[in-house]
Amino acid sequence: MSQERLNGLAILPTKRKLVQRLDFKDFIRDLLQEQSGLHLDLNTSQQHTTKACDSPLVTNLPPSSFRSSSQLTSSHGPVFAKVNRREGAGGWSPLVSDRYQWLEVDLGRRTQITAVATQGRYGSSDWLMGYLLMFSDTGHNWRQHRQEDSLGAFPGNSNADTVVQYKLKQPVIARYLRLIPLDWNPTGRIGLRLEIYGCRYTSDVASFDGSSSLIYRLSARPSWTAMEVIALKFKTLKNSGTLLHAEGQRDHSLTLVLEKGRLLLYHQQGVSSSSGGQLLVSLGSLLDDQHWHHVKLERLSTHLNLTVDKNTHQVHVPPELSHWDIHQLSLGAVQSHGLQKPILSNRNFHGCLENLLYNDLNLIDLAKKNNHQVSVMGNVTFSCSEPVSVSATFTDSRSFLQLPALTAWSSGVVSVALQFRTWNKAGLLLTFDLSQQEGTVWLYLSEARLRLQIIKAGRAPLELSAGSGLNDGQWHSVELNARQDHLSITVDKDAGATAHTRIPLPLTADSQLFFGGCPVQDSYQECRNPFEVFQGCMRLLTLDNQPVDLIEVQQRLLGNYSHLQIDMCGIIDRCSPSHCEHGGRCTQSWSTFHCNCSNSGYKGATCHSSTYEQSCEAYKHKGNTSGHYYIDVDGSGPIKPQLIYCNMTEDRAWMVIQHNNTELTTVHSSPERNQYLTHFDYSSGEEQLAAIISQSEHCEQELSYHCRKSRLLNTPEGAPFSWWVGGPGPGQVQTYWGGALPGSRQCACGLQDSCLDSNHYCNCDADYDQWANDSGLLAHKETLPVRSLVLGDLQRPGSEAAYRVGPLRCHGDNNLWNAAFFDKETSYLHFPTFHGELNADISFLFKTPSSSGVFLENLGIKDFIRIELSSSSEVVFSFDVGNGPLEVRVETSAPLNDNRWHSVRAERNVKEASLRVDEFPPATQEAPADGHIHLQLNSQLFIGGTASRQKGFLGCIRSLQLNGVTLDLEERAKITPGVRPGCPGHCSSYGSLCQNQGHCVERASGFSCDCGQSAYTGSFCHEEVSASFKSTTSITYTLKEPYELSRNSTALPSSIYSDMTLKGENISLSFRTIQNPALLLYVNSFYREYLALLINKHDELELRYKLHSSRDVEVLWSGVTNLADGRLHTVTVRRLADAVSVQIDQTAREDFNLTSDVEFNSIKSLIVGRVQESEELDEELAGLASLGFTGCLSGVRFNSISPLKAALLHPDSPVSITGPLVQSSCGSSSSADPYAAETTHSLSDQPGSVDPGQPLVNTIRSDSALIGGVIAVVIFVTVSALAIMARFICGRKETYRNQEVKAAQPEDGHEFPFSSQADSQSAPAENQKEYFI
Repeated sequence: MSQERLNGLAILPTKRKLVQRLDFKDFIRDLLQEQSGLHLDLNTSQQHTTKACDSPLVTNLPPSSFRSSSQLTSSHGPVFAKVNRREGAGGWSPLVSDRYQWLEVDLGRRTQITAVATQGRYGSSDWLMGYLLMFSDTGHNWRQHRQEDSLGAFPGNSNADTVVQYKLKQPVIARYLRLIPLDWNPTGRIGLRLEIYGCRYTSDVASFDGSSSLIYRLSARPSWTAMEVIALKFKTLKNSGTLLHAEGQRDHSLTLVLEKGRLLLYHQQGVSSSSGGQLLVSLGSLLDDQHWHHVKLERLSTHLNLTVDKNTHQVHVPPELSHWDIHQLSLGAVQSHGLQKPILSNRNFHGCLENLLYNDLNLIDLAKKNNHQVSVMGNVTFSCSEPVSVSATFTDSRSFLQLPALTAWSSGVVSVALQFRTWNKAGLLLTFDLSQQEGTVWLYLSEARLRLQIIKAGRAPLELSAGSGLNDGQWHSVELNARQDHLSITVDKDAGATAHTRIPLPLTADSQLFFGGCPVQDSYQECRNPFEVFQGCMRLLTLDNQPVDLIEVQQRLLGNYSHLQIDMCGIIDRCSPSHCEHGGRCTQSWSTFHCNCSNSGYKGATCHSSTYEQSCEAYKHKGNTSGHYYIDVDGSGPIKPQLIYCNMTEDRAWMVIQHNNTELTTVHSSPERNQYLTHFDYSSGEEQLAAIISQSEHCEQELSYHCRKSRLLNTPEGAPFSWWVGGPGPGQVQTYWGGALPGSRQCACGLQDSCLDSNHYCNCDADYDQWANDSGLLAHKETLPVRSLVLGDLQRPGSEAAYRVGPLRCHGDNNLWNAAFFDKETSYLHFPTFHGELNADISFLFKTPSSSGVFLENLGIKDFIRIELSSSSEVVFSFDVGNGPLEVRVETSAPLNDNRWHSVRAERNVKEASLRVDEFPPATQEAPADGHIHLQLNSQLFIGGTASRQKGFLGCIRSLQLNGVTLDLEERAKITPGVRPGCPGHCSSYGSLCQNQGHCVERASGFSCDCGQSAYTGSFCHEEVSASFKSTTSITYTLKEPYELSRNSTALPSSIYSDMTLKGENISLSFRTIQNPALLLYVNSFYREYLALLINKHDELELRYKLHSSRDVEVLWSGVTNLADGRLHTVTVRRLADAVSVQIDQTAREDFNLTSDVEFNSIKSLIVGRVQESEELDEELAGLASLGFTGCLSGVRFNSISPLKAALLHPDSPVSITGPLVQSSCGSSSSADPYAAETTHSLSDQPGSVDPGQPLVNTIRSDSALIGGVIAVVIFVTVSALAIMARFICGRKETYRNQEVKAAQPEDGHEFPFSSQADSQSAPAENQKEYFI
């Protein structure tokens, strides 16, 4: 034992005797192990005491341990850079204060470093304000230490005396530390004293040369354990190689390989496996950087955890590995007795492994001891010999490296070679001028290919290209070779990636070579770069096979450079781990990354925000009509979007979720089986189903059972023969039926006391030998959806049954209308801390009469996030994640304090922050390239105000969502003074959605459109009501005296009294016909006055007024012709007193004036189609009226009366119909909709055949053509034109008999967002699963 080492130990500062004793024991143990290989346990009773790793390491280092880039004087040398020391000039100062200076400390051996402290130079104005830390094991190949947010800069000092310590969040294992000044006192220069804290580090290391390996064999068959762990560290310069191979029973194996700098875990099975195995997980990147990387593989019973450095990925193991144990472990190569094909053939690991642990066994230590379980194959050494490779990093647009040409190049023989790695597709690698200004040579990247361009005066440019995909971050070699008449470029030593030409390359010894870029000074005329600069790393530069010493370049002894980081490769993989969410694909350049969100259903810089709405309710209140829509129930959350049919009615927005059998299905009796079992597979996944049911106001599902001698629940006292399973997850057994209450063991008739047999609670339990049924709706969300159905009592002779489980239907959105009203500026709601460290999206709606107020605020120690209304036309989104406050502002052209609903959406992620208000252009602010990225909050989240109760918000906030989670404002408002739950008044914002004179009606949750005053129907009064007329068709709407609407009805228009005098009319209708002349509308009175709207024999629109029985008819002619052309035309007529205006389609309005009279007295009736009684008409008009109308009429409206709508949809109105009348979509100006509206088919509506109560199975498709227009079901086919034609033909064939109107249901919408989807009522394509027990 040397006295020098003992003395070195003795002078270490000792704060606690225990620490000193432990340090001494560690020292003795390490020394004995080094000299004899013995392993001693020197622990005493304090062996479990955790040793603090915070000892000062610099204080007692010898002068030879310090190096620097330069020194101002000998008194300013690096040896004086020790904290709280005053020797020399009181610290280190370089000759020149710039960012190329550095101070280096050699700790003598690999050491665990936990903290760094800095201090300015004693008695001076010289100190650092910021610096970078570099670490290395060899004094070369430095690695920059970055904080958790990928920040490289560390804060320094504010004076020369204070010691500022920075504790590393993760300890660093290294021998060398290099500090690079970034900023210093502007009134002084660089001045530094330094201390490093940590403790000794010991490890077991093995080195593999690419043909060697270690094999560990378990001596006995181990008992199976639920967990196995393999942990190690590795470092290598090779980007490919087999790291470990684990074999178990039944020839199953796991192989961990390094491929292109990434770790890949494969599973192989069977001796004949030749496919390369199944890839389980890929993790890590750029792992061939000759730095230590930590790997941990954990096998649990159900999954594997693979950890690479700080990143962990979990993957579910194949079932055959759930009880698999390892028999043999190969390190560095695949040493297998089986016949499995290696994942990487002939590519073993070349590098070093450290601290290789299998469970609690140190395998390298066992190998050192020649343990019989460990075999050493080839040349394995127990130290890590590292090749020296010096790289240079080109960091920005000012980076370049200048080298002189070689004297021998005057002969015309030139050879330049280098290796590079980059993420950029373009960048200059090398440029130089030819002798005597004959031209310029550029070697550069373009579109990730290597290109050579030579331009000579008076000649066409010469271009060569080779290679592809060279921006993949891997090392690529480039060779440029020139002889007298031959020039070639080669990529990766591949003959197939070589380009040749016959041209000399004259150079002189005075030529200068520029790598990466050109100097920014104008004086460098010999370097011009018309391309982008290179950002990346270069190494192994050779000129005529002579290596370039980049250390000499760094010391300014060779060439010139600017903005280079020499002796390190600072490439960063910004896509590992990827910040792109929801399956977005990450690509990157040197300084940033990009997310490709196409086909993901999400948008934004990180694919965080959903492009879809969260419910059909949300789609409806954006003006959408019935159709298939993608629904993302949790917004930016993890649940994927799902295609769902939305059925928009006047007062509901139904989500319809289909399953694999919604038809009525017959089950026949069979003595061989006791029960019939069937499962239902839904088109939505489990997570979507649960979320839809949870957020909906109401859900229901039809459950019907038709029976003949087949009992159902066996009420009242017997065990049920049948039951169903429903509810979340696997569901629970339910023994009640549709229309009854959960747990009641009843059917709907039992609840209503109307069963066929009063002694039973279900009709089927009466056990009659005739058809009966128990049908109803299941409307308790806790028991939905129906997952399976079990039917019993089918084994008896004569037993027959049929069942139907309808689709799951839900309406309402508890999230969309969840609101709170803040009536005081000091009131607020508070919620738990918002956790949006890397991605935060906040969306809500508000309405207010105030011009300012805080919507929400959440604070941290330094970080915060806030959204506020700063003025009547500006919203501000502000936050701080440690880089200083940042604001994103949106100023609107319209006021926001108009007490109407306005939407706000703010998002902040690692790339940018964005803010959008309503449909105004969004504002965006990019995040700093290398700044803090974690938002760290710790206080409560305040809504509608702040903790200081200042700048509070007055008004309503609704549908507040944070990262896809809705805050329950209403529930919190119920217990909070100054805040009220809910917020009425939606028509001011959404009333414009009600079209065609529809009236907006306020609801507790939202609004609806009352179409009673409109000639249209549908959720927004947007659906045409049109019909095909024959010449004998007539609709007469009679105005009785008086007729007044009941207060609660919306089916009819406002009150009209027949004795009132009209001084004006508003008439609108659309028509399509080839008939002329043709009467469109006729209105008469009790005083033989009338109004007639017709097409005359000249194909012109004609309007006839007879407003006085003793005066002549006034005829008004429109100048628009060709109206009987079979196309759809729209007519609007308005009269006020004697002024009449007519507009046809989009033509200019025509104005007329009446001369006879202006009063239309005592209206009697409105007639559309043929006029039956025409005694008050003149002969010409009577003849025309008797012809009737053949064609299509749509949207007929006279003031507030809609006679066509009343005839088709409201048979209880004062309307009479003669002749055939068929409702159709003939009035649509666009092609017919390939989708039919959702139609609910009630089993009780099916026609009977043999038995009046017997259900008809699957008649919805087979019999629809036979029952005319009662039920219109249109099945979408691939060729939409054929579907349109078929629908039109069927519509023309349907007629009404015996003067009865039997109209098909109107279509739900005109435009569907997904025209390629199946009909809304079509079940999924899966086969129904049926089981007989």
